[in-house]
Amino acid sequence: MVILKKQAAGVTALALSRFVARACRAAKVDGKVNVLVTTNREMQALNSRFRDKNMATDVLSFPAARNPKSETLGDIAISAEIAAHNAKQLGHSRAEEIKILALHGVLHLAGFDHERDNGKMAREEARLRNALGLPTGLIERTRAPGIRGKKPSTTNRSRKLR
Repeated sequence: MVILKKQAAGVTALALSRFVARACRAAKVDGKVNVLVTTNREMQALNSRFRDKNMATDVLSFPAARNPKSETLGDIAISAEIAAHNAKQLGHSRAEEIKILALHGVLHLAGFDHERDNGKMAREEARLRNALGLPTGLIERTRAPGIRGKKPSTTNRSRKLR
């Protein structure tokens, strides 16, 4: 299920749902993923509540409780506002940025943790970005002015979610 509380140009619930399904297949993970595209205010509240970080962030992942009978992999929350800002700075579409964030979230739901895995998630994200036709991913970006903790991409492609 996809909920668009905050609209993003070029993004529909159906298109994002289809992309997340493709990303899950590409990552070889099974299960339903719920996605919320929302405001910075709500992202700040979620980040504060679940991570004790009182600031908005671009993407959060919430793995489902381990239950063999559950078909749900987990939930992903994405800031439409940060996605729009970064897309503009990076020279690609908002839809592409939302896809990048969704893919990043799917990898976290699959059990990857870029803060502790010595580059394993970064390599998998790069492989999947290439397979899915996406520009520079989150892990590859380093701090630079103008990007919310991210480095601009040299890629300049625009494509709507399909």
